[in-house]
Order: sequence, then structure tokens, then C-alpha cells
Amino acid sequence: MSLIQNLVPSFTRSPARRPDGSAPSHEPTSKPHHEVRETDEAWGLQVYLPGVAKEGLEFTAEEGLITIRGRRGWKTPAGWTALYRESADAPYELVLQHDNTIDVEKIHAELKDGVLRVSLPKAETAKPRKITVN
Repeated sequence: MSLIQNLVPSFTRSPARRPDGSAPSHEPTSKPHHEVRETDEAWGLQVYLPGVAKEGLEFTAEEGLITIRGRRGWKTPAGWTALYRESADAPYELVLQHDNTIDVEKIHAELKDGVLRVSLPKAETAKPRKITVN
């Protein structure tokens, strides 16, 4: 074992598999800015994905995980040189874990002007109830 492997053992580990079973890509990704809000009925998720169109968006919800991947559609014009960039051209990837209290069948998502708004309704078992006592 080399000295670097002794100091940083994560170099010897293989990358984790994605939730869908596929091997992860080695392409660098950027985690988008996002906000989560909760009401009695649902969670609201707002994800900022500038430059991403519907065709470049992949949204999956499976047991315990919500995964959002977005790829920008803009390509650098030929002969164009950037003097300054505020963000990398890497695709976006956001993976959120939840405790299975989301009703996956009723999720609603809308992408408009680079902002993805997602409604994640709570499952009936997770909603607060008022119980009458006799």
C-alpha cells in the first residue's frame, strides 16, 4: 500500500453505485441551490437550475431518495473566449433522502425559467390528525 493510500484511504475505494443500480459517472457535477419548506399537507422543494430546459432534466423519486439531474443546453459558440464565468459548465445533481412519508404517486413538478418547483405531498400516515376524545 502506498503512502497516499495510507493517508487518504478513500482513494482505494470504488465509487458508490447510484440508487438505480447504475455506476456513477466520473464527470464532475455541481449541487444546485435549493430550498425546502413544509406545510401540514406537503413539502415544497424549489431548485434553481439556470440554463436547464425540460429536455435536459431528469427527476426520479424512489424509495427513500429524490434525485434531480440537470444538463444545460447552451453550448459555447465557435471562436468565443470567456473572460469571466460565475459558474462551472458542469451538470447539476441533487440527491435528497427522505423517510418514505412522501406520496410518490402524487408528486407534481414544474420547470419555468430555470426554477424547478416540486410539490411532495405527505402520505396519509404522516399527516397530523385531530382526534376526538369521548
